[in-house]
Amino acid sequence: MDIFQAIEQRRAVKHYQANTKMPEADYQALMSAVLLSPTSYNIQHWRFVRVTEVEQRENLKAAAWGQAQVSEAAELFVLCADVDAWNDRPERYVANSPKETQDMLLPMMYGFYNKKEQIQRDEAMRSCGIAAQTMMLAAKGLGYDSCPMVGFDREKVAELIQLPKGHVIAMMIAIGHAEKAAYPRAGQLPLSDVLVENHF
Repeated sequence: MDIFQAIEQRRAVKHYQANTKMPEADYQALMSAVLLSPTSYNIQHWRFVRVTEVEQRENLKAAAWGQAQVSEAAELFVLCADVDAWNDRPERYVANSPKETQDMLLPMMYGFYNKKEQIQRDEAMRSCGIAAQTMMLAAKGLGYDSCPMVGFDREKVAELIQLPKGHVIAMMIAIGHAEKAAYPRAGQLPLSDVLVENHF
């Protein structure tokens, strides 16, 4: 599918064909695409919890106030971020770079994030947002629908997935084949309402 078609056709689908599975080849293609998502300093903050157990799906559905897509979709991911990834063996993120590049980037990375908790969290969440969009567009390109979700009890979901210390939950993403089409777009703002040049 053309990338512009995928962007146009991607919608937040709420109801999926239940009891369907994503073939392994599609799953591998999806995740291979997601891992190419860009991150600042190549830190790759994202951590994906793929939820495959029926009981865990039902528990998460209850934490999401009964939203059907949590249990119906072929795939469900809880997209998280390691806020402390910037300081966790950072040499990994530049391992394939020339030594002079490593010697430049590692001190820069430390200086940019050290003792700046808001920047650490903001960057981790930005990385998740980019990865989420990559995931949803890749899914659409493979013929699947998706739904990004923030409507859930975060503390309960964190408990259910045993979220490690120093991590945050960005969203859940359901992926599968639509049982019912999404509602028509509710109202897109015109470009003139959202774009300014040079300053507000």
